[in-house]
Amino acid sequence: MIIAPAIDADLEAIADLVNSAYRGDSSRAGWTTEADYLDGQRTDAAGLRADLSAKPGSVILALRDEAAGPILGSVWLEADNARDWYLGMLTVKPDLQARQLGRTLLAAAEAFAAERGATTIEMTVVSIRDTLIAWYERRGYARTGETRPFPYDDQRFGAPRRPDLAFVVLAKTVGG
Repeated sequence: MIIAPAIDADLEAIADLVNSAYRGDSSRAGWTTEADYLDGQRTDAAGLRADLSAKPGSVILALRDEAAGPILGSVWLEADNARDWYLGMLTVKPDLQARQLGRTLLAAAEAFAAERGATTIEMTVVSIRDTLIAWYERRGYARTGETRPFPYDDQRFGAPRRPDLAFVVLAKTVGG
């Protein structure tokens, strides 16, 4: 496995991968689907490019079997400051999710952030995603007690199919 920062030429493939893992019928091949409560796309290459530009120091790590191979997984990392980082959009190709690539990619992302001074990694997960929250808790993340509202008025996050969505904040100590 090769995990390395994505380049601009990777962003279209990463957007396609993220959308296939979270939305629509293709997402049902894995367990990370949001298709039952969110319609629309999860992201696009232009949005990823804009977010990377607007947030210096942010990176998307891409997972491949080999250097020139297709992207099998990806994860967003953003340094809020030198010690506190945000992790999001952890994605593995739906038909490969049973290979424990998510664990591998999560561990690599944590190590990447820790090598750059991170002591805490925070993430947000849609509150109704009990199975996913439990998966992160088994990997050392804990609920902070904080919740954040779901951005119902921002179509970049999709079209909600239910009125009770919110984000749960999880955090983990790394490095140090």
